[in-house]
Amino acid sequence: MTNNDILKKLRVALQLRDDEIVDILALVDFRISKSEIGAFCRKEGHPKYRECGDQVLRNFLNGLVLHLRGPRDKPKAPGKSDEKLDRPKPKEAGGNKRVLSGKPTAKNKKGPKRT
Repeated sequence: MTNNDILKKLRVALQLRDDEIVDILALVDFRISKSEIGAFCRKEGHPKYRECGDQVLRNFLNGLVLHLRGPRDKPKAPGKSDEKLDRPKPKEAGGNKRVLSGKPTAKNKKGPKRT
């Protein structure tokens, strides 16, 4: 399977037009014209056919990731997660911590009871 085949199949599967592909490539600062995209999508025997290089396909896939997922968030400093700030600490939760009692109870004579 050639790079042209991959580009054509993604174009059809995601229902992308030539101008949308140009916009996706612009997300990764790769400039290309609509006519070049059209040349990549032609049949191999056509006089205007052009082979899609690795660089074009790589930039298209990277741009597609940005287009579908959105820009990557900046990494946070270690130990400063929002999740830790919103969650109550075990002491504040009141009884969520399991404690072993030292003596066997009347119901359970096998050993310490977990509470």
